[in-house]
Amino acid sequence: MINKEFFKNAEEVAESRGIAVEDVYEVFRKALVNSFKKIYGNTSCRAVINPDKNEILLFSVHKVVEQYSEELDPEAPQEMLLQDAKAIKQSYKVGDIVEQQINIKNFGRTAIGAAKSVYTQGVRTIEREKAYNYFKDLEDEMITAEVTNVGDKFIVVSLGYNVTATLPLTELLPNDNLQIGDTVRVYIKKVEQTTKDPKVQISRTDRQLVTRLMENYIPEIKSGIIEIKGIARDPGDRSKIALYSNDPKVDAIGSCVGEGGARIREIVNALGGEKVDLYKWSEAPEELIANSLQPASVTKVLSVDPKEKTSVVVVPDEHLSLAIGKSGQNVRLAVQSCGWKIDIMPTSEAYEKGLLI
Repeated sequence: MINKEFFKNAEEVAESRGIAVEDVYEVFRKALVNSFKKIYGNTSCRAVINPDKNEILLFSVHKVVEQYSEELDPEAPQEMLLQDAKAIKQSYKVGDIVEQQINIKNFGRTAIGAAKSVYTQGVRTIEREKAYNYFKDLEDEMITAEVTNVGDKFIVVSLGYNVTATLPLTELLPNDNLQIGDTVRVYIKKVEQTTKDPKVQISRTDRQLVTRLMENYIPEIKSGIIEIKGIARDPGDRSKIALYSNDPKVDAIGSCVGEGGARIREIVNALGGEKVDLYKWSEAPEELIANSLQPASVTKVLSVDPKEKTSVVVVPDEHLSLAIGKSGQNVRLAVQSCGWKIDIMPTSEAYEKGLLI
């Protein structure tokens, strides 16, 4: 059967939906077979799609038998008596397979309609499976999404592949003032397969969004020259990140800040103005703990308990509030990012207790 229109349509469908045209042909082939069986009962058939010749061929399939079986196997070809097979071709014998071409023009509107319905659903299934596989591979990664709807308690974004996701207020940053048409960086937390489109859980508050932004804007992190050893975050307000350089010639902090602060500014802007504190990671606990409390200065790290991972840190009196931070934020983020518990003591108190000479 010549059907240039079908093959042209199949190519357009494949291109518009981002799937292989061979998959579209296979879906239609199966749809023809299923439709034929549905209309004509337990009749076996075989369909052939030949794009080189613009051919769609359909064959009935029978197995030659001496006599009909008492119980029919629904998976086996329909049976044809030997005498009937010989009426078609004398050389047929028991066990042979008889194939006869069916004129699809005489297939019937009901059968063609059923095939088209199965075909449409099959193409949609392939599209959904491809979308699921695509986003599953992006789990724990960052992508750019486009805002398509803004509600009182959530926004809806388009992720591509005809897939949308919802960002509830709890996953948005306080300074996010997104409008329809805006693009926004989101972190993919989890992807689940459903009977419809894949369910993609996204976030703007997850600390891994900061990690992915750092990798995106700082090549030395992406390549592994600089490592993020620890990260803590109050979404929308402040992040604190411990950095380590695997190359003595590369300054971890300077590379991440960039010339004139260009690199870190890009990250701050992507986070809606969220402040990003960077400090140098050290294998020496005293140095690591002192660095983690930046921008506050540290007079001395008095005691370190490696087993309990606790420490006592002395800071200048005038830096006490800075070391603790508003509502304890600075010390809390320091603890979370470096992995050590930190008790802070002002210099005057340390002298009074005789801890400093």
